[in-house]
Amino acid sequence: MPPPSTSKKLWLTLKWLPAYLRQRMVRRPLTSGKVHLIFALADHFEPAIFPGSPGQAAEHSVQLERVERWCREYPRALDAFRDSDGCRFRHTFFYPAEQYDEEIVSRIAEHCRAGWGELEIHLHHGIHQPDTPENTRRILLEYVERLVRHGSLSRLDGNGLVRYAFVHGNWALANSAKGRYCGVDEEMKILAETGCFADFTLPSAPSPAQVSKINSLYECALPLEQRAPHRRGHDLRQGHPPAIFPLIVQGPLMVIFRGRRNGLLLPGIENAEVSGANPATRARLRLWREAAICVQGRPDWVFIKLHCHGMDPRDEAAMYGAPMQNFLQDLKEGGKNGENYRLHFTTAREMTNIILAVCDGQSGDPGEFRDYRFKLITPVPMP
Repeated sequence: MPPPSTSKKLWLTLKWLPAYLRQRMVRRPLTSGKVHLIFALADHFEPAIFPGSPGQAAEHSVQLERVERWCREYPRALDAFRDSDGCRFRHTFFYPAEQYDEEIVSRIAEHCRAGWGELEIHLHHGIHQPDTPENTRRILLEYVERLVRHGSLSRLDGNGLVRYAFVHGNWALANSAKGRYCGVDEEMKILAETGCFADFTLPSAPSPAQVSKINSLYECALPLEQRAPHRRGHDLRQGHPPAIFPLIVQGPLMVIFRGRRNGLLLPGIENAEVSGANPATRARLRLWREAAICVQGRPDWVFIKLHCHGMDPRDEAAMYGAPMQNFLQDLKEGGKNGENYRLHFTTAREMTNIILAVCDGQSGDPGEFRDYRFKLITPVPMP
């Protein structure tokens, strides 16, 4: 198959722009009254990452040292920063199934039990050749069993099937990258049948895996056995419980202007990634709020799902160094006494629970619903 033309590549990367322009014309984020900002950080947590050399993996001793450093330094740096409920800024550790290492996962699980986050499922597959549905299902089920042995994951109302949140490696959810990095059209159906309650992959721009539906919380509108059924969706609405899982929980995807060249503004993509090259800042917070991601009918509860690669050594400062500390201090000051907003730091599971509470027509404070439906198999005291 010949490579796509330059114009086709551009369209695959920017096919979400029409939806973005429509949203900018009609969405007006609340600027007055009590606004709740609900944060979750989906960490594509890969201790084996080898910066600048895709396909290579760091030695086991290096991976373990990275994780030990994280578990030691992160609490020291960020324990003082709490949200309006007194909760810490925690990560959801989407650890890759294909990189499973019992010693390393045990250490992360211990870190989580100390109140510093939760473990969920990440998967890279179909790298060298398309994966198969049978193999994808097998990997997911085996990994679910492994994480349960570490005391991780959750159950709906505390009973039955083990449930999990998901992030797709290389962004190619449900074979959305034209056959690369997946190969399994019916992946969403497999996720549903193996217990996935929500996908936290998106946004993926500038990857061609990015779908045109953006800045939304929704159910897939296409049959789950089709390729990329999340490219169409029904927005979640207050008072209307969803029926189709996994839910799609997107982070902000915006256009940002970073400077000028020859007198012209230079556009860029704001895709909610936190990294050394693009740390969290007050200016980015403004864009995240303007995305106005909410359950329809409840615009005062704004969901801000960010993502990162926490184990990339180049990003350490952005994870818990001065840039992140300054950002969290700005957040704290902005929400002081609830004057501008109330702040809620959540995990992926907690964010999904709060979303479901709105869909069920619940009212009150978002912090009351962190354990609303999906409950940890091994409960952790509120940090």
